[in-house]
Formats: sequence, structure tokens, C-alpha cells
Amino acid sequence: MNITEAQACAAQLSSGSDSPAADVELLLCHILGCSRTFLFTHREHLLTEQQQAQFEQLIRRRIDGEPVAHLTGSRGFWTLDLEVNATTLIPRPDTECLVEKALELIPVSVARVLDLGTGTGAIALALASEQPGWEIVAVDCVAEAVSLAESNRQRIGLDNVTVAEGSWFEPVSGMFDLIVSNPPYIDPQDPHLGQGDVRFEPLSALVAEDKGLADIRHIASEARRFLVDGGRLLFEHGYDQANAVQRLLADLGYNDIESAQDYGGNDRITWGQWGHPVKEGNKQNAE
Repeated sequence: MNITEAQACAAQLSSGSDSPAADVELLLCHILGCSRTFLFTHREHLLTEQQQAQFEQLIRRRIDGEPVAHLTGSRGFWTLDLEVNATTLIPRPDTECLVEKALELIPVSVARVLDLGTGTGAIALALASEQPGWEIVAVDCVAEAVSLAESNRQRIGLDNVTVAEGSWFEPVSGMFDLIVSNPPYIDPQDPHLGQGDVRFEPLSALVAEDKGLADIRHIASEARRFLVDGGRLLFEHGYDQANAVQRLLADLGYNDIESAQDYGGNDRITWGQWGHPVKEGNKQNAE
């Protein structure tokens, strides 16, 4: 089997994948240890018997619905290549919108930031890579996720992130300029839980009671004890939860509450400010 013949296997994935051709390319790059450019410039390159057997096995697993990120063990996020496994959520491109907003909300070179429910460490590590002067604490309650995030941190070489194990604020001390979270926010009754990649991801990282708002409410309530005056709280949430999250933050006393859309045009992130707004002069001094 050569590369052209292998790429033709995309037809087998057409019923169960939104991007069958891209899936095949990622699997081939993983098996061959090559770039996508190599696939298009060496179409007649032959896979070894071992490579062909591995490719065919991965295709069968993808047909069964297993996520490509689990098959390759990695997923690109921001500018980083992250190790992933079945103990955490697979980082999604739309979560990059949260990273973009965090960098916009705290435009200073020195800050203390908390990432709750860090999973692979995607958000914390992306922020750390852009702002080396930020001190970032990344928390997860799942020991395997903590190990994975720490492994990613060490491999990428970011010394301004500390990964801690515990439930939400349990292992945390001190005050923060920014608290970010992509918490569980799916209603346990949501039919999408039986579809697509989420079938292979841990329910504990996906679902929350109270129509998906329980963890968001808990974090927003407790965050008030850990945010500096003028500090920001920033969430990723469900596509239809922006109004509910805005009301929740307002009821808890946050101000300057806004939402923004993801790359698909869905209201995906909401943020609020605790205490008094940071004065412009203070921003300049902090920079």
C-alpha cells in the first residue's frame, strides 16, 4: 500500500467523521512520523508491512468512532502539541477563544492566574507560552489528568506553571488576577452525550447537574474569595448557556459581564469582574 492508496481509505470514514480525509492524513503522519507536506510530495511512498497493519487497525478503530486524538495520542492546541489520553477531554479549537480573551482581559506582563479543571493543561500552558511573566496554577481533581498536564508542562518546558491535584479551589492559596475554567457544563440528559468523540471521554469532565450549571455556579461563588479587586473570572460554557451564566454572575455580584462567540458563531465564553474596575493608571504601572 502506498500513500495514495492509504488516503483512499477516507471513503470508509465518510459516514462517521466530519473530516475523513484529514483524519486519514493525521493517522498517516502519526504512523510514518512525517509532515502533511510529505504525504503530498511522496504519494508513491510504500508503507512497510508493519505500518500498513498499524494503519488498517487505526482505521478500524476510527470507524468505530474512537477519536483521532486518542489514536495518535496527541492534539494540537494553540501553538502547542499536547499529549492526550482517555482520562481527560480532548482540547477543542473553540477553547482557543478563551485563551485569546484571557490574554486580552489581562494585558499585563506580570499576573497570577488560576486554571480550574485543567485536564491536559491546554489553557494554562497556552497562556504560559504567551506570557512567561505570569505565575499560573493549574488544578484538576483527577490524578491521571494531573500527571498528564505535568507531563505536557515538562515536555514543553514551561516553568511558570504549577500543576496541583484537588477539587476546584481545594489546593489553592493566595489571590489571583484571573481565574479561567472550562468546567463540565453539559446537562446529564443531553442526547449529544451518546454521539461523536464525547462517547470516549470521561463523563466527569463533561456533565454537571442543574442543566449543566452546577460547577459554573460553584466556581463563580467561591472565586470571589480568591480574586483581587478588579480581578476577572472567565468561563467556557455551552452554546446555549450565555444568558444563564450572565445572570448567575450578576446575582453573585460580578460586574462588567460580557459574552463572546466561538469560531462557529456560538456564544461560548462569558466573563465578569469582581470588585472595582482596575484603573488605567494601575494597568500601566502593572505593565
